[in-house]
Amino acid sequence: MRLDRRRLLIASGAMAAVPLTGMATAAVQELKAATPSIPIPPPIGRAERMQRLAKARELMQRNGIGAVLVESGASLDYFTGIQWGRSERLTGVVIPATGDPIVVTPHFEKPTIEEMLGIPAEIRVWQEDEEPLKLVADFLKERGMANAPLGFEETNRYFLLDRFRQQLPKTPVVSANPVVRQLRMHKSAAEIALMQAASDIMIAAYRDASPKVAAGMTPADIAALIEAATIAHGGRPLFQLILTGEGTAYPHGTRRPQTVEKGINMLFDCGCSVHGYQSDISRSYVWGAAPTAEQRKVWEQMRRGQDIAFAAAKLGALAGSVDDAVRRAYESWGYGPGYQLPGTSHRTGHGIGLEGHEPVNLVHGELTPLAPGMCFSNEPGIYIPGKFGVRLEDCFHMTAAGPKYFSMPPPSIDEPFG
Repeated sequence: MRLDRRRLLIASGAMAAVPLTGMATAAVQELKAATPSIPIPPPIGRAERMQRLAKARELMQRNGIGAVLVESGASLDYFTGIQWGRSERLTGVVIPATGDPIVVTPHFEKPTIEEMLGIPAEIRVWQEDEEPLKLVADFLKERGMANAPLGFEETNRYFLLDRFRQQLPKTPVVSANPVVRQLRMHKSAAEIALMQAASDIMIAAYRDASPKVAAGMTPADIAALIEAATIAHGGRPLFQLILTGEGTAYPHGTRRPQTVEKGINMLFDCGCSVHGYQSDISRSYVWGAAPTAEQRKVWEQMRRGQDIAFAAAKLGALAGSVDDAVRRAYESWGYGPGYQLPGTSHRTGHGIGLEGHEPVNLVHGELTPLAPGMCFSNEPGIYIPGKFGVRLEDCFHMTAAGPKYFSMPPPSIDEPFG
């Protein structure tokens, strides 16, 4: 589970103005010197991106789409290798159903875009006083596609649609989901390998950092420990949500001050990336003392919830049925009903890949059948407002033989990191 990194850190208290404690500073320096232990696969290369383009053309032709427009973001990286942040200036790719794509970008960005571009594509530039959507429209006219439907990637911003319609008002604009979402939802072996490395790094970081947690530490201290360990093992840290005590009862935390004390619940929810592909792993445990009967019971129920979800994730099963299976069990144990608290107030899992949250979700009503290459988190947390919460999160991918974990769920509350 994750939000925007800055919001997460603020929610967890990890961006507090206070400096790290002395014990945390020393531990961070020690973790920075750790020896990397996780092999890093190569990044996605030109050959795989060419295969993606070929599949995209096939899907466009099958769905009657003339071309697809993808602006900066994860999908632009997926097809072109261009990693670019969004602004009011369009940088994007137009992928036609036949022939090579074009990349549209501001004139002054062209040298950087050329460095990143990982596919054969003409770069067409626009000046500050020019309309970039005119370049898109002109390209469609050149290819004889001005009357064919243009697929809009689902995260493209509305102002691009509005300005494109000013250029070609008669061109139908449709969802590009049958192309872009369909491709990104099913990961290749190379993508799976990168996600596996990201998961292995995150688990290694947890195992290195957790013994250094000490009484009196703040979420900022612990986040710094985990981030240092993540970097040491070769990952790019993305977010660290650290919750303690009652804060664990609220899935995305609290702004109230938090410190480590004996006997309190702890919740770590952190992720990193390897060549753009992400991990997202949560661990809950009791620090410095034996768990109470209630803490142990809720932890074990939540851990059983993961097993129920994993068993329900069969090839061909509807994604929503996984969430339904967990919720039926939880309701039989006195939680809920539905998404009510105490219980699980969020979906059982989300898609993951180049983004921490991708379609589709393991949520009630989702009718997409599970198929090989799909990747999900498994995190049916149990939250008891005013007391504590437990969230264990491990991601898995669908194979021809069924689901397979990237990270194995922990065996018990006494061995939270395996």
